[in-house]
Amino acid sequence: MARPGNKIIQAKLVLLGDMGTGKTSLVLRFVKGQFFDHQEPTIGAAFFTQILSLSEATVKFDIWDTAGQERYHSLAPMYYRGAAAAVVVYDISSTDTFTRAKKWVQELQRQGNLNLVMALVANKSDLEAKREVDNEEGEQFAQDNGMFYMETSAKTSQNINELFHEIAKRLARACPSKPIGMTLATRDRRRKSFCCLG
Repeated sequence: MARPGNKIIQAKLVLLGDMGTGKTSLVLRFVKGQFFDHQEPTIGAAFFTQILSLSEATVKFDIWDTAGQERYHSLAPMYYRGAAAAVVVYDISSTDTFTRAKKWVQELQRQGNLNLVMALVANKSDLEAKREVDNEEGEQFAQDNGMFYMETSAKTSQNINELFHEIAKRLARACPSKPIGMTLATRDRRRKSFCCLG
């Protein structure tokens, strides 16, 4: 629900990353509060909406959850074109997904929106015992590329809401407030006299 007097920001957000990194699970946890142990792979892309009300703005997210399979890669630009935010996801228990995430970041830097809010998300933090990608490595890559970094777990819901709140806050800072209402032009109120000749 929008707060009265709050600026409203409509923001396209895209999730990118390898198949099996948990992109759909992240979105389902955020939008519906649900988690399924065996989530079917996304085909093409899935679309979700969610509204976040912050003190500084109300953000209406249009979320595009893209398929991670290589055969759908050529469709990705269609989803990230015009996006205000991108979440690049990898699985902490798979070095390959981190390598692929780096390639997504490079592609976004080349072809994405210049003012794109980007997050690097290390998902599946509940699999700490199987970790292959160190926290520091992810943090450093994010910092070097002007992104923010967060470790999440869709399974336990660790940092899911925090992730989307941080994106919303950054979008609110990037969108200056526009005055609400009308601006009336001031006119010179002195009457001009006319003389009519008959």
